[in-house]
Amino acid sequence: MLNLQEQYNKEVVPVMMKKFGKKSVMAVPKLKKVVINSGFGKQVAAKTNSEREKIAEQIAEYLGMMTGQKAVIRKAKKSVAAFKLREGMSVGACVTLRGKRMYDFLEKLIGVALPRIRDFRGLSATAFSEQGDFSIGFKEYVPFPELRVEKEKGVFGLEVVVANTAKNKAEGEELLRLLGFPIKK
Repeated sequence: MLNLQEQYNKEVVPVMMKKFGKKSVMAVPKLKKVVINSGFGKQVAAKTNSEREKIAEQIAEYLGMMTGQKAVIRKAKKSVAAFKLREGMSVGACVTLRGKRMYDFLEKLIGVALPRIRDFRGLSATAFSEQGDFSIGFKEYVPFPELRVEKEKGVFGLEVVVANTAKNKAEGEELLRLLGFPIKK
């Protein structure tokens, strides 16, 4: 069985060159990065400073366990009174994966996490941007096997963005389909 990077090089590149009439291997779209975000502004809005930092560290640790890379905690850039948000408060955590870690995470996402989602019938094709990037939203982190739901206190959602070098939506969609993403027709 080929891993995702070998599959891209041996199977996806020739098919994409033929289908889109690319003359060079370098013109074929490839995966650029995977960004995993989790916003926790609502969870920390009415908490004290120590509780906020504890929640932020916990979610950052969970993202690190899922991805194999330390998460960066994002701070609010400006205060918004309606959201009980102050400048400098922790409002999210982010991990950007490239290279081998990106391919390893995508293999786990396609092979383990997506099939574990209850009533999963495929990813929506409307989640593509005009440039061909793909976004997947998870209401909870339950599909990822590294985290045990039984012993965890809070459940948080996250977003996975798969960025690529495609010039348009059609190229990006075909690239991800050929890599094995279960995208609905």
